[in-house]
Order: sequence, then structure tokens, then C-alpha cells
Amino acid sequence: MTWNSIMGFVSSFALFVPILLILILRLGLYRSFPFLLVYYCSVLVYNFLTEGYIKASDDIIQVWGLTNNLLDTPLILFFLIYFSTSKSFTQKMKLLAFTFILFEAIVLTTIGFNIDAITIIMGPGLLIVCGLCLYFFIRQAKLAVENRKATGKAVIITSLLFGYGCYGIIYLMYYIFKAHFRADGTVNQQYVADTFLVFFIATTLSSIIMCIGLVIERKRIQKLQELKVTRKELSAIYTDTKRAAPLRTAMLDFDRDQWN
Repeated sequence: MTWNSIMGFVSSFALFVPILLILILRLGLYRSFPFLLVYYCSVLVYNFLTEGYIKASDDIIQVWGLTNNLLDTPLILFFLIYFSTSKSFTQKMKLLAFTFILFEAIVLTTIGFNIDAITIIMGPGLLIVCGLCLYFFIRQAKLAVENRKATGKAVIITSLLFGYGCYGIIYLMYYIFKAHFRADGTVNQQYVADTFLVFFIATTLSSIIMCIGLVIERKRIQKLQELKVTRKELSAIYTDTKRAAPLRTAMLDFDRDQWN
């Protein structure tokens, strides 16, 4: 076995674990996590196809690869709404996601469903996702360090920032600079293999970090849900009693980093 085949298997397993965790932790229908679930499923299927675990023709593999790249940015943009700090910011992110989908449609209509179109689409997509991930990373890291809360969100966004940072480098080397072509125009297969190896390693590490973040975030969500139940129970008990402001403040402070 080669390092590529080993890491191909390892990365496939690493991609499967977040899918399993999202389902086990009952996050599949929670807020914007369905988009993250679809994202990981899409990438996992592509891994299975390229590694030969699912037998398919080269044309089908190429079509799925192009489709996977088209879905990538919109899915992550919709998932990143989870980190939004206000309803107005959420509306702007939704508008950005739908605008990017329109941009994809225009490029595909103009150029066609091919590598050239994907090259044009992926560049702005990676730039937007990396920019948003960096913004949310700074914010969540600050909250996690200073207030010791939202650690799960900080770890999740770290996973995405690391992964897309690596994918951005791969995009520049492979799609823009076309470093896999020799001077005579022939393809350097060893370089292509090395590129896939880097992709597998980046995907594996990113998925591991994501799994840690999902577990931590699920605990926070569970505590938040328990707090909301308690709030409703207290509201029912003291319906006719005027509650003091400090009680409400203490309850809301637990999840102060996000809007409801």
C-alpha cells in the first residue's frame, strides 16, 4: 500500500466520523447543522469514488467532483450562519449565499460545466469562506479565552479555517499555477499524487478537530436547552409575580454570545 491509499482510507474514515457524530448527537436538524451534514456526505462520497471504494466510470467521478466543488461554498456559507451575531447579519449571510449561487449559475451558463468554470468559481468561494472563518475564529477565540464559553464554536470554526486554508493553497498550486504540468505540457503524476496526499492529510486533521468541536458544542447546547426549560417552568410558576431583572440577566448571560 502507498501513502496515498493509506491516507485516502484514513481521510474517508475521518470524514465519516463527523457525519456519525452529527446524527448520534442529534444535531442533524438543529439550526444550520443540516448543511454541514450534507457537506461532509458530499465530500465522503467523492473520496469513496476517487479511492475506488465505489466503482464508477471516470465520467461519473469527474461529474461528481465538479458538483462537489459547486456545492462546497454555498453549503459552508449556510452553515456559518450558526455563528451569526444578529438577525441582520444572518440576513446578509443568506443574501451572500444566494448571490454566490447566482454567480455559479451565471458562470456555468456562460462557460459550461467544466474545469474552467470550477476554477473561476472556486477562487472567490475559497476567499469568502476563509475570510468569514477568520472573522468568526477571532471572535469565538476571544469569547473562549476571556469568558470561557462558546469553546465548541471556537473549535468548530478552527477546523473550518484550517481546512479551507489548506484547500486554498492547493487551489493556487493546482488550478492557478498548474504546478502539476511539466515544461513540455505533460502531467506530472507524482505531483498530482502528492497534491491528493496533502488534501487527505488536511481533510483528516480538519475532521478530527471538527469532531472535538461537535462534542463540546453539543454539551453547551444541552445545557442551554435545560436552561430554557427551567426558564419556562419558572415563568409558569411565577406568572402573576413580577420577576426581578437579575434573574433574567443571569439566565440570558449563559448564551450571551449568540442571538435567539
